[in-house]
Amino acid sequence: MTAAEQTQLPDEPPQTRERRSAGPVSLHQFLAFGALIVVFAFFAVANGNFLTMNNVANILLAASVTGTLALGVTFIIATGGIDLSVGTGMTLCSVMTAVFATQEFIGLPMPVGVLLGVAFGALIGLVNGVNVAVLGIPPFIATLGMMMAANGLALVISDATPLYFTSVPGFGQIALGSIIPRIPNAVVIFLVLAVIAGVVLGKTLIGRYALSIGSNEEATRMSGVNTRSWLIRIYVLGGAFTGIAGVMMASRLNSAQPALGVGYELEAIAAVVIGGTSLSGGRGSILGTIIGAILMATLNNGLQILAVPQEWQKVAVGVVILVAVFADNVRRRREGRL
Repeated sequence: MTAAEQTQLPDEPPQTRERRSAGPVSLHQFLAFGALIVVFAFFAVANGNFLTMNNVANILLAASVTGTLALGVTFIIATGGIDLSVGTGMTLCSVMTAVFATQEFIGLPMPVGVLLGVAFGALIGLVNGVNVAVLGIPPFIATLGMMMAANGLALVISDATPLYFTSVPGFGQIALGSIIPRIPNAVVIFLVLAVIAGVVLGKTLIGRYALSIGSNEEATRMSGVNTRSWLIRIYVLGGAFTGIAGVMMASRLNSAQPALGVGYELEAIAAVVIGGTSLSGGRGSILGTIIGAILMATLNNGLQILAVPQEWQKVAVGVVILVAVFADNVRRRREGRL
């Protein structure tokens, strides 16, 4: 880190400074939370099975995986970028965790296999970061290519068959165990990660520069900040969250499913945008991302409870994404008129 990077950023327009310095709770987060309450109440009235303890636990379990992906995506979208590779990257990390930890392959101790699985996610983020920051490939194209590559690698490495963790005692307890009674460990892990992500985004240089790059990358660069280096670090951080989500998903299923993952990237991005992180960059909210992840999990679960056909579930998710992006555009237009 250079001395210049530790100095204050140059003066910014008032509306940009307001966007970056917004508090942890905004009108957008209140609206997202209100939408969550409305959706939850609707499904509770529509089907009595929705409010059972087991079903609520399932919602939180699903939100933990999507939410962990979304935490990493929050940092990337805050820079004005995008990451389409988190879904298939999660699957590839699950497969690699099985390769590292199961006796059928390398057979390393479970903690080592888990750490290597997370590190593999960081490696995916590193490749994405280099492609975007060094090679100048647009984030959409760079991560779309990684999305397809990760999907193919997961199928090739696993020979297109599920890899089971039956030879790894205790692996399933990572997500499904209960350190806190009646609350799956995956939920606890997600909440701890959310607190860490909130501190990183709001209190550390990597969070500060993610928002600064998203607000005005050129001004940030002109202030002496090595934006290429920080972009790479941000993508590596996002990849680490992808690796953690991969381990959590594998633990939840007690297997690595190589065909799984496609579509998770859209749910993660939707959760981030619903929560108030702007697709144009410069604004990020971890609290909003948590609300968005729970909202997406509630919507998916409720539609399944009501036996809505899967194709219509995808339509509903698509509509939610469109509404979230439209709301983001409206908010940016209003801020531009301040």
